[in-house]
Amino acid sequence: MSASRNHPAAPARRGGRLRGSSINLFYLPVIAILVVFIVYPLINGFVLSLTNWDGYSPSKSFVGLLNYQQLFKEPNFKLVLINTLIYGIGSTIIQQILGLGLALLLNARIKGRNLLRAIIYLPALVAPVIMGTMYYFIFQYQQGALNTVMTALGFQKQAWFNNPTASVIIITVINSIQFVGVSMIIYLAGLQTLDQSVMEAASLDGATGWKKFWNITLPLLQPAFTTSVVLNLIGGLKLFDVIKVLTGGGPGYSTNSVSTYISIQYFDNQNAGYAAAMGVVLFIVIALVTTLMNKGLDRLGWN
Repeated sequence: MSASRNHPAAPARRGGRLRGSSINLFYLPVIAILVVFIVYPLINGFVLSLTNWDGYSPSKSFVGLLNYQQLFKEPNFKLVLINTLIYGIGSTIIQQILGLGLALLLNARIKGRNLLRAIIYLPALVAPVIMGTMYYFIFQYQQGALNTVMTALGFQKQAWFNNPTASVIIITVINSIQFVGVSMIIYLAGLQTLDQSVMEAASLDGATGWKKFWNITLPLLQPAFTTSVVLNLIGGLKLFDVIKVLTGGGPGYSTNSVSTYISIQYFDNQNAGYAAAMGVVLFIVIALVTTLMNKGLDRLGWN
């Protein structure tokens, strides 16, 4: 009896098991949210992609991989897939260059830097629909601000959104400007955690500004670079709102992304099964591009 009462290990083990069980219980809400909002919609979307459902009728028929076969034969889908990659990769490149440059500038001790940081980050807080509407009034043909300025300077008006190439470039730039503040904040956080003793040692060794940036600052910003690239890439690849407001995907289908084309197929063409197949392909593209990006950064030692 006394030996059992004085044994020190038994309560610790029981306490350890209780603590472990309590901690495991905290996983359940997170797992439930993931299953309900991510796993189930993904599985359900894949199942729908194997049917000819119109999105409204209670009945649907199994068609197998017919939607996927049609998808890769359709010229429009190839076009919108290329546009999606341009929006994603193009926006990411612009955001990294501008974001890092602004972070380096606003990390210095200059007057009003906090106000400038807030102004640059502010567009990221604006809904993309509102941002797209603002830029629509700048680029529209009849009373657009840009054409008004051009005619005042003696130039001809330009129908910016009648040119597919110009429209894709404008959409990419607008998306980049809106979310460049996100990249700036990520890089600022990285810059402010750098070991200043390393920078001072490099200065004592005679390192110039460019050499110091290329050989010390940039390598130390690897975690920030990876985070910024992945976030911007995912956001650009699923771009929707700005395209809908600015061009509606036109002229024709020339400025659609996969996301906006899914909307057209589902709501306008009442082809939900086909739209679901596009959604599955978009998921695979985002996962594949992000994985390849991470592997590339790993090989370069940037991860």
